[in-house]
Amino acid sequence: MSEVIAFIGLGAMGLPMASNLARKGFSLRAYDIDPAKAAKLAALGAVAVDSIAQAVAGATLVVTMLPATAHVESVVLGPDGVLAHIEAGAVLMDMSTIDAKATDKLAVACAERGNGFTDCPVGRLVSHAERGESLFMVGADDAVFARVEPLLNAMGTAIHRCGPPGSGSRMKLINNFMLLSTAQIVAESVALGTKLGLDIEIMKAVTGATTANNGQFQIAFATKVLTGDTAPGFTIDLAFKDMSLAMNAAADQRIGLPVGAAAHAVFGAARAGALAGKDYSALLEHACDLAGVQTPRLPAT
Repeated sequence: MSEVIAFIGLGAMGLPMASNLARKGFSLRAYDIDPAKAAKLAALGAVAVDSIAQAVAGATLVVTMLPATAHVESVVLGPDGVLAHIEAGAVLMDMSTIDAKATDKLAVACAERGNGFTDCPVGRLVSHAERGESLFMVGADDAVFARVEPLLNAMGTAIHRCGPPGSGSRMKLINNFMLLSTAQIVAESVALGTKLGLDIEIMKAVTGATTANNGQFQIAFATKVLTGDTAPGFTIDLAFKDMSLAMNAAADQRIGLPVGAAAHAVFGAARAGALAGKDYSALLEHACDLAGVQTPRLPAT
């Protein structure tokens, strides 16, 4: 707890994670382009600041949790960004889901300044972040990992070291590619089952008891769209961004991903309309609309 932490980016995942740090007594400065979000942390004992410069000045560990590659590059590498103000010897921990090549650029920039760096994207849902049960995919050397491990333990329950800097971003890429492709298969399967007259509870019970079992149907869909809740935890727009990262990486490596490419196209179609800002489980609504059936709902518990 001797670290002075600057936490930049208080969105759907960043705010609950930073809140857990504040509740557990970490010295925290909070910044977001929406001052109301930083004010929520101030109520928990953090210091709300008005700029990146104010957040970073004197901080020994800077955390960024931002929506996309362009945001991270602007906030970290911009003329008034993190690296323009970071203290000597401080560590940058980027927890965003971004292009791995951009992660490599951050790592090089930090090394050139004598700062530590780790990419540490987050797994699991917003509800897990709220409960302090997130999963982290860490790319770091031993010295930097020792610095950030207490923070990760305060925000989550599972830490996976994936290798050197850059490994965390690459692991997150394949993790989200797998889960989002699976989500589309679940949406199509449930839409088909509904068209065939099957009961949603029975579909969930049977597929949960065979090797078809997966967290998208049993957890993500069951707690969101199948209850009628498509308020964004992780939006279709962001899901399309993550699928695009995977497709771009595959193109760089000259690897074909035919099933994933089809799922990527569906996310692209879904984000073109009213579903863009909804939770990604709203893929089921999209699939049911195409099938001409009502989206099924699980009974309230």
